Amino acid sequence: MKKTVVLVVLFVLPLVVYLFFATGVTRFGILPALSGPVQELSAFEGSEKLEGNISILGFLGTDIENKKGVAFNLNQKIYKPYYEFKDFQVIMIVPKNSEVQVASLVEELSGFTDTSGWKFAYGEPEDIKSLFQSLETDLELGEDLSSPYVFILDKERMLRGRDEDEDGQTKYGFDATSVADLNNKMKDDVKIILAEYRRALKKNNKYKESAE
Repeated sequence: MKKTVVLVVLFVLPLVVYLFFATGVTRFGILPALSGPVQELSAFEGSEKLEGNISILGFLGTDIENKKGVAFNLNQKIYKPYYEFKDFQVIMIVPKNSEVQVASLVEELSGFTDTSGWKFAYGEPEDIKSLFQSLETDLELGEDLSSPYVFILDKERMLRGRDEDEDGQTKYGFDATSVADLNNKMKDDVKIILAEYRRALKKNNKYKESAE
């Protein structure tokens, strides 16, 4: 009996653990495209673009001062680990004439990290609403043009997320007021999409080398 238990612990249990994690890697190896292409930012002030960038898109609304917690959570849990990745950006949508509030936010964020990857696009209320609607989610934009949720967009402006989360529901966005949601879910999903582009880049480089 003891020998059987020892054999199970030494050989069977490690195999079960391996299969469990291997299944998880397969399940989340590709981050599905849920909708898109999302509207480009041509109606907004500034030179920021979604096309060609891996973007974390958020909506800070009219009261940016009271949304700093959202920005700080996002900065610490998502932006800082990945901001050095080429073409990665956090882009916040704000109403026009919010420059003073934005400058205050950036100044505070700069005390924690390099903020060169933080971008802000300024728009009219109707343009902000239209952009949010183009995400085609089951979420709603607040009356102050803000949302606690942030979204992952790929270089083709497709919204990436989980077509079946743990609760069986489609996960379009991540609650930036929740450190747990950012740390336990969004961080993994951003890692997946960045790895996807790394693999594609390596594949293209190998193809070019073989063609030369």
